[in-house]
Amino acid sequence: MATRSLREADVRGRRVLVRVDFNVPMVAGRIVDDTRIRAALPTIEHLVDHGARVILVSHLGRPKGYVADDLRLAPIAAQLAHLLGRVVQQASDVVGPRAHAAAGALRNGDVLLLENVRFEPGEEQNDPELSRRLADLADCYVNDAFGAAHRAHSSTVGVAELLPAYPGFLMDAEVQALQRLLQSPAKPFVAILGGAKVSDKIGVIEHLIAKVDAILVGGGMANTFLFAQGIDVAASLAERDRSAGAQALLHQAEAKGVTIALPIDVVIATDLDGEPSTVAAGDLPQGHAIFDIGPKTVENFGKIIAAARTVFWNGPMGVFERPPFAAGTTAIAMAVASSGAFSVVGGGDSVAAVEQVGCVDQISHISTGGGASLEFVEGRTLPGLAALAASAAKQR
Repeated sequence: MATRSLREADVRGRRVLVRVDFNVPMVAGRIVDDTRIRAALPTIEHLVDHGARVILVSHLGRPKGYVADDLRLAPIAAQLAHLLGRVVQQASDVVGPRAHAAAGALRNGDVLLLENVRFEPGEEQNDPELSRRLADLADCYVNDAFGAAHRAHSSTVGVAELLPAYPGFLMDAEVQALQRLLQSPAKPFVAILGGAKVSDKIGVIEHLIAKVDAILVGGGMANTFLFAQGIDVAASLAERDRSAGAQALLHQAEAKGVTIALPIDVVIATDLDGEPSTVAAGDLPQGHAIFDIGPKTVENFGKIIAAARTVFWNGPMGVFERPPFAAGTTAIAMAVASSGAFSVVGGGDSVAAVEQVGCVDQISHISTGGGASLEFVEGRTLPGLAALAASAAKQR
């Protein structure tokens, strides 16, 4: 989709409404991972350096149109101020009188963060009135929230229809990296998919089968594929009612000459607090469940990854947040980092594994958009991107 470059925009002295994705994980009011805040810094710093009056709008969590004190953005404003090395003003509302007064008082280079946009009931309905009130705050609009680009909300779509609109630098980087995967991947192209459910990724797998050479499957979704092949997965998480769909995907891949590699050995326990052990994928004792891929699977997957020239990874290989079941995901992170391939890693646990191993610099692109990345790879049109393209066409 053709959009305009933010570098071409004359922003000096103009109020610029920037949709960012500051939906960061928090515990007891403390930010535990500021990756998404740091990812937006290049766009914010560019606007500040060019004399814009920056108004940031983001969501946090799912308050569903109600004010929730534990989802206020004060901790995010403080962390952003620390990262920018400058004052970040904060409005205590989104489009109310305080937000309008604060936006109107901005000087060139000032930064203002509005309150959580999902406190507004109309946000997730793309309410035209909320879109208009957001647009009234600014002279132009920048969308740098790739992680929310698959949502047709007021702050991602509605306001882009009312103001001259541009993608931010993060948005551009995300789109370019994912387009490279889909349009001109160096071969062999290997996709690594994990997570809990096959149903979440059926469309992704179907789309990738036409483009990749191999798909490596781990996590709970692998159990559904194993079950579809007649393997007793005992007490493991599996979508048994999706076994026919999983079998169909295996047949589609075979017809295209694409390898779908499944675990050949697995780490099991009676529960997440139980003693782990490793068995062949077809030898689960009753009452046990699969919580990670085993060392032989890691070796097999590793060989396929080592030969790849393009890698896309989304989803953990096991229950990564529990140390006894993190080895598979950690090993895959190391394999992707050392492969030398053009690599795109997305999804919270996958990114966390890469950061934990300390090999972020060896990954070509870390995606901040879990669901958005998957929908893009699936071939869907993302509403946030379509709105930017429509704005560009209108301004020509």
